[in-house]
Amino acid sequence: MVAPGARLIADCRAEPPRGPTFRANFRIKICTKPDAAAMARLRHASAPIIDQGTRDGWRKGPGVSDETEKSEAGEKPQFDPSGLKAIVLGLTSGLRRRIGGLYNHMFGKKTSGAPSPYAEKAKYKKEPGEGRAWRDFWGSAIAASTSLAMLGAAGAMAFAFIYIAPRAPENVDLWNVNRQSAIIVLDRNGEEIASRGARYGAQVNPIELPDYLIDAILSTEDRRFFDHAGVDLRGTLRAATANAKSGAVVEGGSTITQQLAKNLFLSPEQTYTRKIREALLALWLEGHYSKNEIISLYINRIYLGAGAYGVESAALTYFGKSARDVTLAEAAMLAGLPKAPSTYAPTQNPKGAERRAGEVLDNLLEANAVAPFDAREARLNPAKVIAQNTDNDLGYFFDYVAAKTRELAPSVAGDLIVKTTIDQKLQRDAEAAVKAGLTVEARLKGADQAALVAYDVDGALRAMVGGRSYKDSQFNRAAQAKRQPGSSFKPFVYVAAMEAGFTPGSRFVDRPVQFGDWAPTNYSDRYRGPVRLTEAMAQSINTVAAQVTQRVGAKKVAEAAMRFGIENVPAFRSIALGAVDVRLEEFTAAYLPFATGGLKPEPYAIEWIETRDGEKLYEFTPPPPQRVMTQAVAKNMTHMLYQVIHSGTGRRASLGRRPAAGKTGTTNDWRDAWFMGYTAQLTAGVWVGNDDYRPMDKVTGGSTPAQIWRDFMTAAHQGLPVRRLDGAYPAATYAEESSLLSFYNDVSRGLTRVTREGNPRRGRERR
Repeated sequence: MVAPGARLIADCRAEPPRGPTFRANFRIKICTKPDAAAMARLRHASAPIIDQGTRDGWRKGPGVSDETEKSEAGEKPQFDPSGLKAIVLGLTSGLRRRIGGLYNHMFGKKTSGAPSPYAEKAKYKKEPGEGRAWRDFWGSAIAASTSLAMLGAAGAMAFAFIYIAPRAPENVDLWNVNRQSAIIVLDRNGEEIASRGARYGAQVNPIELPDYLIDAILSTEDRRFFDHAGVDLRGTLRAATANAKSGAVVEGGSTITQQLAKNLFLSPEQTYTRKIREALLALWLEGHYSKNEIISLYINRIYLGAGAYGVESAALTYFGKSARDVTLAEAAMLAGLPKAPSTYAPTQNPKGAERRAGEVLDNLLEANAVAPFDAREARLNPAKVIAQNTDNDLGYFFDYVAAKTRELAPSVAGDLIVKTTIDQKLQRDAEAAVKAGLTVEARLKGADQAALVAYDVDGALRAMVGGRSYKDSQFNRAAQAKRQPGSSFKPFVYVAAMEAGFTPGSRFVDRPVQFGDWAPTNYSDRYRGPVRLTEAMAQSINTVAAQVTQRVGAKKVAEAAMRFGIENVPAFRSIALGAVDVRLEEFTAAYLPFATGGLKPEPYAIEWIETRDGEKLYEFTPPPPQRVMTQAVAKNMTHMLYQVIHSGTGRRASLGRRPAAGKTGTTNDWRDAWFMGYTAQLTAGVWVGNDDYRPMDKVTGGSTPAQIWRDFMTAAHQGLPVRRLDGAYPAATYAEESSLLSFYNDVSRGLTRVTREGNPRRGRERR
């Protein structure tokens, strides 16, 4: 077969179209007397894509017989691999011909003709050789200028190749060069829940695809693909003219080979240097690969939106089928995506994708590649995109895992399979609780965002919600945002106090205090007088926490917090009220030792990472839990935190009969609201606030965050047995002790009166 676009040099004629497809509708040059060099170029352009069977495929026709190929097989192809030599020779030879013609016209010998009508010219005839010196001078000058110009052009090309052209690696595997790795994410049970990164489908041979899919791509992206050597000057000029007329970029001049060069080797930056490199690499590709190989690479490596690379992956993503089975309408939609894949992706812009598909159908009709009836049917029955996974809030966890994967397995080529600790049921419960908590009432109070993190008691991350909607904002407030925790930091103050010898029953006086220039006040601006530490924790009394920090030392409090897993805690007095920046993820993990009797497990979200070939790249081996407080201190802390939910600021978080402990937290001007808590089976933390630190309307940790925490924990514990927490029982307050003492005094006085006025006196009377 004569490859479309192959130009033979002798006695050529244009063969009319021979078939309904765009492939056959290219004007194929057929020559009656081809020379050996042309046949060598023809054989190179007709090389098979994958296997020898392709020789009988869609690139072969009756133009060249098997006998002709065999007869020419012994001749060595005269082909320059770079493609540059032929271009330079063509330019210079044409330039020499034009300059030679100009020289002959100006200074060459003229043919004799009719005598000159001018008498003076006839009267004074020139002698032989007269004026020859001037002609020789100007001829030499023009020749020298031409040589210098050609030398300058050659130098410019050499500069381009030496300093601008990128170095394409030898023996490079173009199927895998600069290929992004995909991350396939599995849940705790090994079920695939999603993938992150580039999704490449299986490699498909163009001859396996419907004709109209290849035709749609060629008619839209590069109609002269088989007629140029990588750079289409005619197409570039046409695009520049169209763009100049419209005043905007309405047509691109890059060929399919140039697009492939950009996708394989270059960045997407829009600069002239990059365009030059792109053109030079396109010449390199054309010199080293056949047209069939180039189109095969293109359709398997081009980005088509929604994370899909290649027509096979895109067809599966958008239509749930192989690219081998797409309809004409679906093929038109796929072919319209390379221009702007993110803009026309049907998952994001279905109407725009449908309009773009209509333009592709117009291109097919213009190229006479489809019948008008088929095009009309495709317009009347446009492609239907399958329903995508609408569980978008899992995206926060996927992004978190992808970042962790890059840390644990850096610079690994190929796709990665990552088994995580996520529990799909708990994740759905968390998402539902966050959405239910951010009610219209809460948002009217200025609470626009919320985040939730939940850990199992062994440190496995079971649920993560980074915001109200991943679709609206991909910023993960659970893992990326650093906010002050307010009073939810106080448990670490009281850990230091327990370790310094205080007990939950230790008494302090709730009163105005001042330490230097710092004078902390209570949330209610009221003071309760003498209280126990259990009551100070339950009612979140700021003045007592400040006094405790002053007694034990801010350094001890900071050391305790960092021992539990909080990073970079400053030893300031104000840390008593949570004046330290934390991430919800690390802050929730720091509460784990309260639920585990003082043992700190290593928090983790990834169990193992391996390649598609089964090579294990990473596997989490849990280290022995670190004891960060004694069992006695852990029991006292649970006893104090239990009072918060039982009778304190966190009553909305109560789980009924199931023992639970936790702490509320609210920062100045109600900018952040927290609830951190745990049961014997699960530890969870909730944050509510705004990304721009805008104050809320009196949203405290005991309101919306406590409600979200309760809803999640209630759903998460369905079907789980009720387990006790050591230390989770009610405590008597200092005020209750006074009442009990007064009661017992009254009872004692009553008994005394009965003794004096009762039986003893009556007994004496009987005597």
